[in-house]
Amino acid sequence: MRRDEFTEMRAFLEVARERSFTRAAAKLGVTRSALSHTIRALEERLGVRLLSRTTRDVAPTAAGERLVESIEPHFEIIAAEISAISALRDKPSGHVRIVCPDDAIALVFRPRLSAFLRDYPDIIVELIIDNGFTNIVERQFDAGVRLGEAVARDMVAVRIGPDVSYAVVGSPDYFARRSVPASPQDLTLHNCVNLRLPTSGALYAWEFEKDAREFSVRVDGQLILSHIGSAIDAALDGVGLAYLPKDLIRRYVETGLLREVLADWCPTFQGYHLYYPSRRHFSPAFSAFVEAFRFRSR
Repeated sequence: MRRDEFTEMRAFLEVARERSFTRAAAKLGVTRSALSHTIRALEERLGVRLLSRTTRDVAPTAAGERLVESIEPHFEIIAAEISAISALRDKPSGHVRIVCPDDAIALVFRPRLSAFLRDYPDIIVELIIDNGFTNIVERQFDAGVRLGEAVARDMVAVRIGPDVSYAVVGSPDYFARRSVPASPQDLTLHNCVNLRLPTSGALYAWEFEKDAREFSVRVDGQLILSHIGSAIDAALDGVGLAYLPKDLIRRYVETGLLREVLADWCPTFQGYHLYYPSRRHFSPAFSAFVEAFRFRSR
């Protein structure tokens, strides 16, 4: 295979995986127009259209799907062999791509990330925030992060954090205007900060438990957000009550900036897990990352 043919095939495979010329160009380190030109040249050389383009989406045609199935395994083998060769270096090197919810950055990665990067100066870590259920295989992530209960059974799961407890909190300013809820059902009378679930598009129902009974309450409020960090700010600003990980708001509760309510009703979930498909080859960089962030109870 000539060098230009290899470049064309790699470019096509990246666009087919990302379903976007913009994202694929960013990953390949080329301009969008250059990538589009490469794909056109490949289609002209083969005499068949490989990608269906609309204003909103890019998707492989039937011929494109067949080409993906034919060449993708070979590119995966090449990537695996390159990773295996890099293992001969004194220290692991490479790029580790992880998709995770925003609170996992603060709860899990931030306390240990700086030390890891110092220990492995040749490893680049890319953390992509996505609170939805991302397809890590399709999007070419090395791994994703979810609470233990949400990890699919066909995935390898490595625990990377302690159990996560949640709390309902509000600011003193908010409680100066509103009564304190005595039970989760009282939340329907309060202004609550909602979180939109990106995968389903639904609003997250706040989860509670009491006397071994688990249930959820759908709350209402004037503000809907998509990130935990923004919900913390909203609670501090007195917008309404928020349902948040205790470890992220502990200092605000201890200093009186937030007040915790319904403590006897709030549940604890299995900690965050790194999850990834079972596969034969792991890059040394990814293996080092997994070991560094593996949770070890004290």
